[in-house]
Amino acid sequence: MSPAGVDTATWQRALVVFSGATDLGWLRLLRPGFRHCFVALGGDGGWICVNPMAHRTEVSVLPITAEFDLAGWYHSQGLITVATKPVEPPRRPLGWRPYTCVEEVKRLLGITARTILTPWQLYRFLRQCRK
Repeated sequence: MSPAGVDTATWQRALVVFSGATDLGWLRLLRPGFRHCFVALGGDGGWICVNPMAHRTEVSVLPITAEFDLAGWYHSQGLITVATKPVEPPRRPLGWRPYTCVEEVKRLLGITARTILTPWQLYRFLRQCRK
């Protein structure tokens, strides 16, 4: 099991989704298009979406077929996506971090990089290091 309780053997793929929309004024300080992120995890049983928000974390089973172009659908909604794979991180405690959408997505994917704090930094990391 990964730190967030996701069995990475079950989830073979992930789609990290970035959005510029926000209801929180202070998030407007972040780079446009990269003010929030969430992840869809895919495996043999289908897809789930984990969307960590300021007031709650929403977990949804996505009722779609394996052939459905989920990345294309998110793109049609004006969202930016990066395809990646969850990995098993080293079995050691991670340092304390505020609970943010970025921190939750990192833990679901097995990313332990301490310097990734914003959605834009996560996007750049995924584009450079997780091709």
